[in-house]
Amino acid sequence: MDATVERMDVSAYRVPTDFPESDGTLEWDSTTLVLVELAGGGKTGLGYTYASASAAELIRGTLGEIIFGGDALDVGRLWWAMNRAVRNFGKPGIASSAIAAVDIALWDLKARLLSLPLVKLLGQVRESVAGYGSGGFTSYPPEKLWEQCHGWTEAGFEMVKMKVGREPEKDAERVRTARDAIGDEVQLFVDANGALPRKAALAKACEFGEWNVTWFEEPVSSDDLKGLRELCERCPPGMDIAAGEYGYDLVYFRRMLEAGAVDVLQLDATRCGGITGFLEGAALCDAFQIPLSAHTAPSLHQHVCCAIERARHVEYFHDHARIEQMFFDGATQPVKGRLRPDTSRPGHGMELKRVDAEKFQI
Repeated sequence: MDATVERMDVSAYRVPTDFPESDGTLEWDSTTLVLVELAGGGKTGLGYTYASASAAELIRGTLGEIIFGGDALDVGRLWWAMNRAVRNFGKPGIASSAIAAVDIALWDLKARLLSLPLVKLLGQVRESVAGYGSGGFTSYPPEKLWEQCHGWTEAGFEMVKMKVGREPEKDAERVRTARDAIGDEVQLFVDANGALPRKAALAKACEFGEWNVTWFEEPVSSDDLKGLRELCERCPPGMDIAAGEYGYDLVYFRRMLEAGAVDVLQLDATRCGGITGFLEGAALCDAFQIPLSAHTAPSLHQHVCCAIERARHVEYFHDHARIEQMFFDGATQPVKGRLRPDTSRPGHGMELKRVDAEKFQI
C-alpha cells in the first residue's frame, strides 16, 4: 500500500463567539481553529487544533518538511520526528498544538487508508462515552445562564459545567441559578480556571457543596500543585478536583499525578500532541490509577475516549461543539448526553464544509 504523504494544506479560521464570553481569568470574543489536510494514497486526512494562527506557519515550515514524503502508516515515527524538530522553539504551547493538528490528520489518514473508523483502529472498548454540557460563562446574565444549563439537561446531558471565579461575590447566586435550571438529578460542575487563591478556593468548595457540586476544575492555578493537593484532601466528600487541560507534554502530567494534585486528569488532544500524545497521557493515568476526562473538541475526543477504559467523559464545550457543527459534516451529535462514534465512516468521520468555512478564513 502506498501511504506516502503527497500534499499538505494548512489553513486558519477565526470564528466570532455568539455572545461575549469570559471565565475566571480571561475574556474573548472569537475562537481560532488551525486545520491540516494531508493527502496520500488517494485519501485525505483532516486534523485541527484550537490555537493561535501562528501555529499554521510552524506547520507549513518546520513540520511540513518532516511530514511531506513520509509514510502515513508510521504515525509514531513521524510524531517523534516532529517533537525533535521543535526542540529549540520550546515544545509546550504553540509547538505542541501544531504537532497535535498534524498528528490528528495522520491518524485520520491512516484510518482512511485502512478503511477503518478511528475508534476501531485505536481499539474500541465501549460503544459510547458520556459527555457533559459545558459553557455557563461568567459574562452570561442570569437568564442566559439558566437557559443554557436547562438546554443541556433537555438534550439529555447528566452533567453540566459552568464558569466561576471572575466575581467571587456573585458565584453563590450563579451556582444557585444553574442548580435551579438543571434540577436535583443532574450533576453540577464548576470551573474557576485558576482564578482563586488557596483559602478562597477551599471556602468556595465548601460553599458549592451546599448545591451538591461534584466537580471543581482548576480551583487554583494548575501551576500550584501543592494548592491543588490541599483542595483534593480538604474539599467536601464527593467533589472531584480536576486539572490538566493546559498540559502539553508527559512531564507536565507526570508531575501533576506524582503530586497527588488531581482526582481526575484532563487531557486535550488538540494541545498535548494529538492522538499520540493523548494515548501517552492515558497510559500515565493507568500507571497512577487515576481517571481521565477529555477537554473540549468533542468530535475528536469521542473516538479516542471510546478506546480508553479509564476515560470518564468528554467535555461538550459550547464554542467547539458549535464550530464543529458549522465546519464539519459528520461532527458528533450527542444522543441523551452520550457521544457515539459513527463506525460507518472511515477515520474520525468528519469532512470539511469548505464553502461554509471559507468565510472565516484568515
